[in-house]
Amino acid sequence: MASVEPTSSYVRYRVIFVCMLMAVLLYLDRFCISFAEVFIKDELGLSDEQIGILLGSFFVSYALCQVPSGWFSDRFGARKMLTIYILMWSLFTAMTGLATGFIMLLIFRLGFGLSQAGAYPTSANIVSKWMPLTERGFASSMVTVGGRIGGALAPVLTAFLIILFVPMSESSDLKSGDIMNPHALATTFLERVDEKQVFETKIYEGLTSGDREYLKAAAANPKLESGTAVEGDFVANLNSILREQTLYDPADFEGLTLNQQAEQLLNVSPGELNVEQRSRLNRLLFEARYSADVRKVQGKGWRKMMMTYGLVGILIAGIFWWVIRDYPRAHPACSNGELALIEHGRLESDKDHSKQIGGIPFKAIMKNQSLWLLSLSQFCTNVGWLFLVTWLPRFLDEEYQVPLEERGKMVTIALAVGWLGTLSGGKVTDWLMRRISLRWSRVLPIALSRFTAMAAYLVCLLEISPWTSVIMFSIVAFSTDFGSPAMWAFNQDIAGKHVGSVLGWGNMWGNLGAAVAPSLMIAVITVNTASGEEHHWNMAFVTCAIAFFIAGVASLFVDSSRKLVVDDEDGMLETA
Repeated sequence: MASVEPTSSYVRYRVIFVCMLMAVLLYLDRFCISFAEVFIKDELGLSDEQIGILLGSFFVSYALCQVPSGWFSDRFGARKMLTIYILMWSLFTAMTGLATGFIMLLIFRLGFGLSQAGAYPTSANIVSKWMPLTERGFASSMVTVGGRIGGALAPVLTAFLIILFVPMSESSDLKSGDIMNPHALATTFLERVDEKQVFETKIYEGLTSGDREYLKAAAANPKLESGTAVEGDFVANLNSILREQTLYDPADFEGLTLNQQAEQLLNVSPGELNVEQRSRLNRLLFEARYSADVRKVQGKGWRKMMMTYGLVGILIAGIFWWVIRDYPRAHPACSNGELALIEHGRLESDKDHSKQIGGIPFKAIMKNQSLWLLSLSQFCTNVGWLFLVTWLPRFLDEEYQVPLEERGKMVTIALAVGWLGTLSGGKVTDWLMRRISLRWSRVLPIALSRFTAMAAYLVCLLEISPWTSVIMFSIVAFSTDFGSPAMWAFNQDIAGKHVGSVLGWGNMWGNLGAAVAPSLMIAVITVNTASGEEHHWNMAFVTCAIAFFIAGVASLFVDSSRKLVVDDEDGMLETA
């Protein structure tokens, strides 16, 4: 392609950076609840089934609202609508911290999914207007990698905030009712005393005869309720022991996951711990031993954490509104040289932003064969990819008996490699655009990356070592993300002024694939035997390989030169 004169301004990079910042917040807010759900479950008395519904409800409203929210951005402007979307999901995030029960949480979670649905379709709209054809791939990769960064930061930052909002100076004492399942706790406690485990033995020796009788009665009565007067006496004496004793013994906690703050306190010499530190450490150790039966001391911090994320969202919405304009010609800092570079090679109709579009171009979308093929590719890609974030930890545990700490490291490495895939995929897409053709610069990154992911899953069928399998899963993550910028660029190529609606359509199918994948995996890998359930992991790998094969084949036939055809009958002609 012919070049244009160098630009004297670089506003487009500020615009893309703010979109990337938005994507970091997008995934921070999306995943923080997954880390905090244990505290939410304890405080509100929710069941595992209710937690499952809450986490799944996001994908329902998120998937179904992709197209409408993308259309709103096409119709009313990306600057206005994405600012509204950020404010809305930040509001729902903050209100989650005020929830008092399951129904409130469900309403807020559905609203959260609805609000976030427009984020990526609107970002694609911005990229299509602000970036030259030869830079769309890398710009798209920067936005999507922002989401990956947010997802990686979510556990660490959420843990930090929850701990921050329950300082050491705040009492670590158990209260009446904090023992949620007296029968289960008492049964396990007395069994460990009989086994002479150090932690329980030291506590038992400090209890009164009345406390010991309470434990025996609780162990004998499965229906014993929490919060009784006798339990209150037991808890009061238990608190005295937790404040005064040094209880940690490494053998008692082998294989258990300790709270981050507990790990930090264990690095302090016992003689140097003050009363507040020793009380907090012992409370956290007690929770680790009885995680399902004791309310978490740091559970109080999840509400303030949610509200903090909500307030940060308001700040980012303000930054977004200040930096972004709907198109380059509307930005006072965009020079004529930069404008010429951005608009070089575009159709004249795409440069005219004086008119608004009509309704959602459903008929035009339905008639576009390439868009259907890419939607199929996105659906199958998510079916194959979701194994990494759902079943991979259990596979490493059951197949290789990988210890918990190393298992976490393996999964983190595999997913982190995806960042490199996103960035390199954007660069390669733009490089191909300059050297071959528009169509193949989009097709090759998508198709070849899907076939590479398929091959990596097939290698997992062989007898390989744990770290070799991690390398294969890393290739899957890299390949999945490598094709994402080309997918974004394809949607921007064909959509004209309907980028939000078109990218929303593909994202909808991709998220429906993510919603189907967990149930599909359970169906293909779980086998009921006389001794219980068994998992046939090779069936999972075959299923994922088939999904990526279909995704690759479907993407071979997409064609960016076949634009979305919007006609009078579809009611989609632009109106002044």
